[in-house]
Amino acid sequence: MSLKIGDESWQKRALVVIREYDEERHKVSLEKMEKLCEVGERGKPSLVTDLMGDPICRIRHIPLHVMLVAEYGEEGQVIGVIRGCVKTVTRGNSVYVKLAYLLGLRVSHQHRRFGIGTKLVEHLEEWCKQKGAKYAYMATDCTNEPSINLFTKKCYYSKFRTLTMLVQPVHAHYKPINSNVAILHLPPSLATSIYNHIFTNSEFFPRDIDLILSNKLNLGTFMAIPKKYLSKCDLKRGIYPPSYSILSVWNTKEVFKLQVKGVSPLAHACCVGTRVLDEWMPWLRVPSYPDVFRPFGVYFLYGLHMEGKYGRQLMKCLCGFVHNMARDEGGCGAIVAELGQRDPVKDAVPHWRKFSWAEDIWCIKNLEKCGSYDCFTSRSSSPVIFVDPRDF
Repeated sequence: MSLKIGDESWQKRALVVIREYDEERHKVSLEKMEKLCEVGERGKPSLVTDLMGDPICRIRHIPLHVMLVAEYGEEGQVIGVIRGCVKTVTRGNSVYVKLAYLLGLRVSHQHRRFGIGTKLVEHLEEWCKQKGAKYAYMATDCTNEPSINLFTKKCYYSKFRTLTMLVQPVHAHYKPINSNVAILHLPPSLATSIYNHIFTNSEFFPRDIDLILSNKLNLGTFMAIPKKYLSKCDLKRGIYPPSYSILSVWNTKEVFKLQVKGVSPLAHACCVGTRVLDEWMPWLRVPSYPDVFRPFGVYFLYGLHMEGKYGRQLMKCLCGFVHNMARDEGGCGAIVAELGQRDPVKDAVPHWRKFSWAEDIWCIKNLEKCGSYDCFTSRSSSPVIFVDPRDF
Protein backbone atom coordinates (compact mmCIF):
# COMPACT_ATOMS: atom_id res chain seq x y z
CA MET A 1 0.00 0.00 0.00
CA SER A 2 1.74 3.20 -1.12
CA LEU A 3 0.98 6.75 -2.17
CA LYS A 4 3.24 8.96 -4.30
CA ILE A 5 3.00 12.66 -3.62
CA GLY A 6 4.66 15.21 -5.88
CA ASP A 7 5.36 18.70 -4.56
CA GLU A 8 8.34 21.01 -4.93
CA SER A 9 8.39 21.72 -1.19
CA TRP A 10 9.02 18.02 -0.66
CA GLN A 11 12.11 18.16 -2.86
CA LYS A 12 10.79 16.57 -6.05
CA ARG A 13 8.88 13.37 -5.33
CA ALA A 14 8.49 11.77 -1.93
CA LEU A 15 7.29 8.27 -1.29
CA VAL A 16 4.84 7.75 1.54
CA VAL A 17 3.91 4.19 2.45
CA ILE A 18 0.92 3.18 4.58
CA ARG A 19 1.50 -0.05 6.48
CA GLU A 20 0.50 -1.87 9.67
CA TYR A 21 2.33 -0.86 12.83
CA ASP A 22 5.33 -2.99 13.76
CA GLU A 23 6.59 -2.38 17.29
CA GLU A 24 10.26 -3.07 16.60
CA ARG A 25 10.29 -0.99 13.44
CA HIS A 26 8.01 1.93 14.32
CA LYS A 27 7.73 2.44 18.08
CA VAL A 28 10.54 4.96 18.62
CA SER A 29 9.67 7.09 15.58
CA LEU A 30 5.94 6.95 16.39
CA GLU A 31 6.41 8.08 19.99
CA LYS A 32 8.57 10.99 18.82
CA MET A 33 5.94 12.06 16.27
CA GLU A 34 3.02 11.83 18.73
CA LYS A 35 4.94 13.77 21.38
CA LEU A 36 5.48 16.61 18.91
CA CYS A 37 1.77 16.57 18.03
CA GLU A 38 0.90 16.97 21.73
CA VAL A 39 2.43 20.46 21.92
CA GLY A 40 -0.40 22.96 22.49
CA GLU A 41 -0.69 26.60 21.55
CA ARG A 42 1.89 28.84 23.16
CA GLY A 43 0.53 30.50 26.32
CA LYS A 44 -2.52 28.23 26.54
CA PRO A 45 -3.14 25.16 28.73
CA SER A 46 -3.00 21.80 26.97
CA LEU A 47 -4.01 18.27 27.92
CA VAL A 48 -1.25 15.75 27.22
CA THR A 49 -1.85 12.00 26.92
CA ASP A 50 0.72 9.45 28.08
CA LEU A 51 0.10 6.02 26.50
CA MET A 52 2.58 4.52 28.98
CA GLY A 53 4.73 2.88 26.31
CA ASP A 54 1.87 1.04 24.60
CA PRO A 55 0.72 2.79 21.39
CA ILE A 56 -2.04 0.19 20.87
CA CYS A 57 -3.45 0.51 24.40
CA ARG A 58 -6.65 2.28 23.34
CA ILE A 59 -7.71 -0.52 20.98
CA ARG A 60 -6.00 -3.53 22.51
CA HIS A 61 -9.09 -4.72 24.42
CA ILE A 62 -11.22 -5.09 21.28
CA PRO A 63 -10.40 -8.40 19.53
CA LEU A 64 -10.43 -7.01 15.96
CA HIS A 65 -8.07 -4.03 15.93
CA VAL A 66 -5.26 -2.51 13.89
CA MET A 67 -2.97 0.50 13.84
CA LEU A 68 -1.64 1.92 10.57
CA VAL A 69 1.31 4.26 10.17
CA ALA A 70 2.46 6.47 7.32
CA GLU A 71 6.18 6.12 6.58
CA TYR A 72 8.20 8.78 4.78
CA GLY A 73 11.61 8.56 3.16
CA GLU A 74 14.19 5.84 2.94
CA GLU A 75 14.58 5.72 6.72
CA GLY A 76 10.87 5.04 7.20
CA GLN A 77 10.15 8.03 9.44
CA VAL A 78 6.65 7.80 10.92
CA ILE A 79 4.74 10.94 9.95
CA GLY A 80 1.15 9.76 10.51
CA VAL A 81 -0.91 7.23 12.43
CA ILE A 82 -4.48 6.02 12.78
CA ARG A 83 -6.10 3.34 14.93
CA GLY A 84 -9.24 1.33 14.33
CA CYS A 85 -11.30 -1.60 15.52
CA VAL A 86 -14.34 -3.59 14.40
CA LYS A 87 -17.17 -4.75 16.66
CA THR A 88 -20.83 -5.74 16.58
CA VAL A 89 -23.32 -3.37 18.22
CA THR A 90 -27.03 -2.60 18.27
CA ARG A 91 -28.49 0.04 15.97
CA GLY A 92 -31.71 0.19 17.96
CA ASN A 93 -34.70 -2.18 18.08
CA SER A 94 -32.55 -5.17 19.07
CA VAL A 95 -30.91 -5.30 15.62
CA TYR A 96 -27.13 -5.78 15.47
CA VAL A 97 -24.71 -4.46 12.88
CA LYS A 98 -20.95 -4.79 12.43
CA LEU A 99 -19.18 -1.44 12.42
CA ALA A 100 -15.73 0.09 12.73
CA TYR A 101 -14.51 2.78 15.10
CA LEU A 102 -11.72 5.05 13.85
CA LEU A 103 -9.62 6.97 16.35
CA GLY A 104 -6.23 8.51 17.05
CA LEU A 105 -5.64 10.03 13.60
CA ARG A 106 -2.52 12.19 13.64
CA VAL A 107 -0.17 13.61 11.04
CA SER A 108 3.03 15.47 11.93
CA HIS A 109 2.78 19.25 11.56
CA GLN A 110 5.30 19.60 8.74
CA HIS A 111 3.62 16.90 6.63
CA ARG A 112 0.02 18.11 6.80
CA ARG A 113 -2.04 19.23 3.78
CA PHE A 114 -0.53 16.56 1.52
CA GLY A 115 -3.47 14.15 1.74
CA ILE A 116 -1.77 11.79 4.20
CA GLY A 117 -4.63 11.90 6.71
CA THR A 118 -7.14 11.08 3.97
CA LYS A 119 -5.08 8.13 2.78
CA LEU A 120 -4.70 6.78 6.31
CA VAL A 121 -8.49 6.88 6.67
CA GLU A 122 -9.02 5.21 3.29
CA HIS A 123 -6.58 2.40 4.02
CA LEU A 124 -8.12 1.80 7.43
CA GLU A 125 -11.62 1.73 5.93
CA GLU A 126 -10.47 -0.92 3.48
CA TRP A 127 -9.08 -3.05 6.32
CA CYS A 128 -12.37 -2.66 8.20
CA LYS A 129 -14.41 -3.73 5.17
CA GLN A 130 -12.27 -6.83 4.83
CA LYS A 131 -13.17 -7.64 8.45
CA GLY A 132 -16.89 -7.38 7.65
CA ALA A 133 -17.68 -3.84 8.86
CA LYS A 134 -20.72 -2.26 7.17
CA TYR A 135 -20.28 1.15 8.77
CA ALA A 136 -17.48 3.26 10.24
CA TYR A 137 -17.73 6.07 12.76
CA MET A 138 -15.46 8.53 14.52
CA ALA A 139 -15.82 10.93 17.45
CA THR A 140 -14.30 14.34 18.09
CA ASP A 141 -14.90 17.51 20.05
CA CYS A 142 -17.15 20.00 18.26
CA THR A 143 -14.32 22.57 18.24
CA ASN A 144 -11.96 20.30 16.28
CA GLU A 145 -12.82 21.77 12.90
CA PRO A 146 -9.84 20.26 10.98
CA SER A 147 -10.88 16.73 12.00
CA ILE A 148 -14.58 17.33 11.29
CA ASN A 149 -13.80 18.85 7.88
CA LEU A 150 -11.47 15.98 6.94
CA PHE A 151 -14.04 13.32 7.70
CA THR A 152 -17.17 15.10 6.45
CA LYS A 153 -15.80 16.92 3.39
CA LYS A 154 -13.04 14.61 2.16
CA CYS A 155 -14.01 11.18 3.48
CA TYR A 156 -17.81 11.55 3.11
CA TYR A 157 -18.84 10.99 6.72
CA SER A 158 -22.09 12.49 8.02
CA LYS A 159 -22.64 14.12 11.39
CA PHE A 160 -24.69 11.57 13.25
CA ARG A 161 -25.02 12.00 17.01
CA THR A 162 -23.97 14.61 19.57
CA LEU A 163 -22.98 13.43 23.04
CA THR A 164 -22.13 15.26 26.25
CA MET A 165 -18.92 14.61 28.20
CA LEU A 166 -19.39 15.07 31.95
CA VAL A 167 -16.29 15.41 34.16
CA GLN A 168 -16.24 15.33 37.97
CA PRO A 169 -12.90 16.06 39.73
CA VAL A 170 -11.83 13.76 42.53
CA HIS A 171 -11.59 15.80 45.74
CA ALA A 172 -9.60 15.11 48.90
CA HIS A 173 -12.79 14.76 50.97
CA TYR A 174 -15.34 11.95 50.85
CA LYS A 175 -18.79 12.31 49.33
CA PRO A 176 -21.61 11.52 51.79
CA ILE A 177 -23.69 8.42 50.97
CA ASN A 178 -27.30 8.20 52.13
CA SER A 179 -27.55 5.56 54.87
CA ASN A 180 -30.95 4.47 53.52
CA VAL A 181 -29.38 3.35 50.24
CA ALA A 182 -27.84 -0.08 49.67
CA ILE A 183 -25.09 -0.32 47.03
CA LEU A 184 -24.67 -3.80 45.58
CA HIS A 185 -21.58 -5.03 43.73
CA LEU A 186 -22.95 -7.26 40.95
CA PRO A 187 -21.00 -10.23 39.55
CA PRO A 188 -20.22 -9.97 35.79
CA SER A 189 -22.68 -12.71 34.82
CA LEU A 190 -25.59 -10.99 36.59
CA ALA A 191 -24.53 -7.57 35.27
CA THR A 192 -24.48 -9.00 31.73
CA SER A 193 -28.02 -10.30 32.12
CA ILE A 194 -29.29 -6.98 33.48
CA TYR A 195 -27.55 -4.93 30.78
CA ASN A 196 -28.94 -7.15 28.02
CA HIS A 197 -32.40 -6.48 29.47
CA ILE A 198 -31.91 -2.70 29.84
CA PHE A 199 -29.96 -1.74 26.71
CA THR A 200 -31.21 -4.12 24.02
CA ASN A 201 -33.09 -1.30 22.24
CA SER A 202 -30.38 1.35 22.66
CA GLU A 203 -27.77 2.32 20.08
CA PHE A 204 -24.18 1.00 20.03
CA PHE A 205 -24.73 -1.61 22.75
CA PRO A 206 -21.91 -4.16 22.14
CA ARG A 207 -22.72 -7.81 21.60
CA ASP A 208 -19.61 -8.79 23.60
CA ILE A 209 -20.74 -6.96 26.75
CA ASP A 210 -19.81 -10.05 28.76
CA LEU A 211 -16.15 -9.63 27.74
CA ILE A 212 -16.21 -5.98 28.80
CA LEU A 213 -17.72 -6.70 32.20
CA SER A 214 -15.24 -9.50 32.90
CA ASN A 215 -12.22 -7.49 31.71
CA LYS A 216 -9.57 -6.74 34.34
CA LEU A 217 -10.01 -3.01 33.69
CA ASN A 218 -13.65 -3.18 34.75
CA LEU A 219 -13.69 -2.31 38.46
CA GLY A 220 -17.24 -3.52 38.88
CA THR A 221 -20.92 -2.98 38.18
CA PHE A 222 -22.84 -1.36 41.02
CA MET A 223 -26.54 -0.97 41.71
CA ALA A 224 -28.08 1.44 44.22
CA ILE A 225 -31.39 0.40 45.77
CA PRO A 226 -33.41 1.92 48.64
CA LYS A 227 -32.97 -0.48 51.55
CA LYS A 228 -36.74 -0.67 51.99
CA TYR A 229 -36.98 -2.31 48.53
CA LEU A 230 -34.34 -5.01 49.08
CA SER A 231 -36.93 -7.59 50.13
CA LYS A 232 -39.06 -6.85 47.07
CA CYS A 233 -36.52 -7.74 44.40
CA ASP A 234 -34.74 -10.84 43.11
CA LEU A 235 -32.23 -9.75 40.48
CA LYS A 236 -31.28 -13.29 39.49
CA ARG A 237 -34.90 -13.99 38.58
CA GLY A 238 -35.33 -10.68 36.79
CA ILE A 239 -37.45 -9.07 39.52
CA TYR A 240 -36.26 -5.48 39.83
CA PRO A 241 -37.05 -2.97 42.60
CA PRO A 242 -39.43 -0.06 41.84
CA SER A 243 -36.48 2.36 41.98
CA TYR A 244 -32.81 1.68 41.28
CA SER A 245 -29.74 2.98 39.48
CA ILE A 246 -26.90 1.05 37.91
CA LEU A 247 -23.49 1.81 36.38
CA SER A 248 -20.10 0.23 35.70
CA VAL A 249 -16.60 1.62 36.23
CA TRP A 250 -13.68 1.30 33.77
CA ASN A 251 -10.17 1.96 35.04
CA THR A 252 -8.47 3.91 32.25
CA LYS A 253 -5.53 4.86 34.46
CA GLU A 254 -4.09 1.42 33.76
CA VAL A 255 -4.23 2.18 30.02
CA PHE A 256 -3.18 5.82 29.69
CA LYS A 257 -2.68 8.90 31.83
CA LEU A 258 -3.37 12.58 31.30
CA GLN A 259 -1.53 15.72 32.37
CA VAL A 260 -2.34 19.42 32.14
CA LYS A 261 0.51 21.63 30.95
CA GLY A 262 0.93 25.29 30.15
CA VAL A 263 -1.08 26.67 33.08
CA SER A 264 -0.04 30.07 34.45
CA PRO A 265 1.77 30.14 37.83
CA LEU A 266 -1.18 31.98 39.40
CA ALA A 267 -3.74 29.41 38.23
CA HIS A 268 -1.45 26.60 39.36
CA ALA A 269 -1.10 28.16 42.84
CA CYS A 270 -4.86 28.62 43.18
CA CYS A 271 -5.54 24.99 42.26
CA VAL A 272 -2.90 23.70 44.67
CA GLY A 273 -4.29 25.97 47.40
CA THR A 274 -7.79 24.50 47.15
CA ARG A 275 -6.34 21.01 47.35
CA VAL A 276 -4.27 21.77 50.44
CA LEU A 277 -7.27 23.33 52.17
CA ASP A 278 -9.44 20.32 51.30
CA GLU A 279 -6.83 17.91 52.66
CA TRP A 280 -6.34 19.85 55.90
CA MET A 281 -10.03 20.47 56.58
CA PRO A 282 -12.03 17.77 54.76
CA TRP A 283 -15.15 18.47 56.84
CA LEU A 284 -15.56 21.75 54.90
CA ARG A 285 -15.94 19.72 51.70
CA VAL A 286 -14.13 22.32 49.64
CA PRO A 287 -14.65 21.67 45.89
CA SER A 288 -10.92 21.32 45.33
CA TYR A 289 -8.95 20.74 42.16
CA PRO A 290 -7.10 17.44 41.84
CA ASP A 291 -3.39 17.44 41.05
CA VAL A 292 -3.76 17.45 37.27
CA PHE A 293 -0.30 18.96 36.77
CA ARG A 294 1.26 15.54 37.21
CA PRO A 295 0.13 12.44 35.28
CA PHE A 296 -3.28 11.31 36.53
CA GLY A 297 -5.78 8.60 35.67
CA VAL A 298 -9.51 8.64 34.99
CA TYR A 299 -12.41 6.40 35.98
CA PHE A 300 -14.90 6.12 33.11
CA LEU A 301 -18.55 5.47 33.95
CA TYR A 302 -20.63 3.51 31.45
CA GLY A 303 -23.86 1.55 31.36
CA LEU A 304 -25.63 4.23 33.40
CA HIS A 305 -29.36 3.67 33.88
CA MET A 306 -31.98 4.66 36.42
CA GLU A 307 -35.59 3.70 37.12
CA GLY A 308 -38.36 4.92 39.39
CA LYS A 309 -39.10 8.07 41.36
CA TYR A 310 -35.86 7.74 43.37
CA GLY A 311 -33.69 7.01 40.34
CA ARG A 312 -32.10 10.45 40.18
CA GLN A 313 -31.09 10.46 43.87
CA LEU A 314 -29.81 6.90 43.58
CA MET A 315 -27.65 7.81 40.59
CA LYS A 316 -26.09 10.66 42.57
CA CYS A 317 -25.37 8.17 45.38
CA LEU A 318 -23.66 5.82 42.93
CA CYS A 319 -21.53 8.62 41.51
CA GLY A 320 -20.56 9.63 45.05
CA PHE A 321 -19.67 6.00 45.80
CA VAL A 322 -17.39 5.87 42.73
CA HIS A 323 -15.84 9.20 43.73
CA ASN A 324 -14.91 7.72 47.11
CA MET A 325 -13.46 4.65 45.37
CA ALA A 326 -11.26 6.91 43.25
CA ARG A 327 -10.30 8.99 46.27
CA ASP A 328 -9.14 5.88 48.15
CA GLU A 329 -7.36 4.36 45.17
CA GLY A 330 -5.10 7.34 44.52
CA GLY A 331 -3.77 8.51 41.19
CA CYS A 332 -7.25 9.13 39.81
CA GLY A 333 -7.93 12.79 39.07
CA ALA A 334 -11.38 12.69 37.51
CA ILE A 335 -14.51 10.65 36.90
CA VAL A 336 -15.92 10.88 33.38
CA ALA A 337 -19.20 9.84 31.76
CA GLU A 338 -20.29 10.31 28.14
CA LEU A 339 -24.03 10.35 27.49
CA GLY A 340 -26.45 11.13 24.70
CA GLN A 341 -27.99 14.57 24.94
CA ARG A 342 -31.49 13.08 25.28
CA ASP A 343 -30.48 10.51 27.89
CA PRO A 344 -32.42 11.23 31.13
CA VAL A 345 -29.41 10.12 33.19
CA LYS A 346 -27.42 13.11 31.92
CA ASP A 347 -29.05 15.52 34.36
CA ALA A 348 -28.45 13.23 37.34
CA VAL A 349 -24.67 12.83 36.99
CA PRO A 350 -22.64 15.28 39.13
CA HIS A 351 -20.05 17.23 37.13
CA TRP A 352 -18.14 20.49 36.84
CA ARG A 353 -19.23 22.55 33.85
CA LYS A 354 -15.82 24.16 33.49
CA PHE A 355 -14.26 20.71 32.95
CA SER A 356 -17.08 19.23 30.85
CA TRP A 357 -18.05 19.90 27.27
CA ALA A 358 -21.51 19.82 25.77
CA GLU A 359 -20.82 18.58 22.25
CA ASP A 360 -18.82 15.52 21.31
CA ILE A 361 -19.60 14.96 17.62
CA TRP A 362 -20.00 11.45 16.20
CA CYS A 363 -19.78 11.08 12.41
CA ILE A 364 -20.70 7.93 10.51
CA LYS A 365 -20.26 6.48 7.03
CA ASN A 366 -21.83 3.59 5.16
CA LEU A 367 -18.84 1.64 3.86
CA GLU A 368 -20.99 -0.19 1.32
CA LYS A 369 -22.83 2.86 -0.04
CA CYS A 370 -20.87 6.10 0.27
CA GLY A 371 -22.75 9.05 1.73
CA SER A 372 -25.58 7.02 3.26
CA TYR A 373 -26.20 5.65 6.74
CA ASP A 374 -29.68 4.27 6.01
CA CYS A 375 -30.16 1.84 8.90
CA PHE A 376 -29.10 4.51 11.41
CA THR A 377 -31.99 6.96 11.19
CA SER A 378 -31.30 10.68 11.57
CA ARG A 379 -33.09 10.64 14.92
CA SER A 380 -33.13 7.41 16.90
CA SER A 381 -36.28 6.23 18.65
CA SER A 382 -34.09 5.54 21.71
CA PRO A 383 -32.57 8.44 23.66
CA VAL A 384 -29.82 6.13 24.96
CA ILE A 385 -26.44 5.65 23.33
CA PHE A 386 -24.27 3.02 25.01
CA VAL A 387 -20.69 4.27 25.06
CA ASP A 388 -18.23 1.40 25.00
CA PRO A 389 -15.52 2.07 27.63
CA ARG A 390 -12.93 0.56 25.31
CA ASP A 391 -13.54 3.49 22.95
CA PHE A 392 -12.73 6.15 25.55
